[in-house]
Amino acid sequence: MSKKNYNYNYAFVFYDIADKESEAGKNRVTKVFKCCKKYFKHHQKSVFRGNITPSNLIKFKNEIKKIIDQELDFVSIVKLQSKAVFDEEILGNQNQESESIFL
Repeated sequence: MSKKNYNYNYAFVFYDIADKESEAGKNRVTKVFKCCKKYFKHHQKSVFRGNITPSNLIKFKNEIKKIIDQELDFVSIVKLQSKAVFDEEILGNQNQESESIFL
């Protein structure tokens, strides 16, 4: 069975960058923030959201992957096709403990 491709037009981005006290960590935090701000509206601390075209979503993910430390950092992209359809994609360390947003 093949995976159906959807065009997502709105997304939420949540991130947690490890080692914010070190110079490398601070640098990654700044770069991730600027990259998110380039594509989305700043919502709260490390949360962004907004309309995005499918092609810009691909560009955003490629830029973020080049910035983050895949072993330490966490970026979650909740993509919405409509108000009723959600898909979450996690980049980087997926071992983060968190509650489901669908309680």
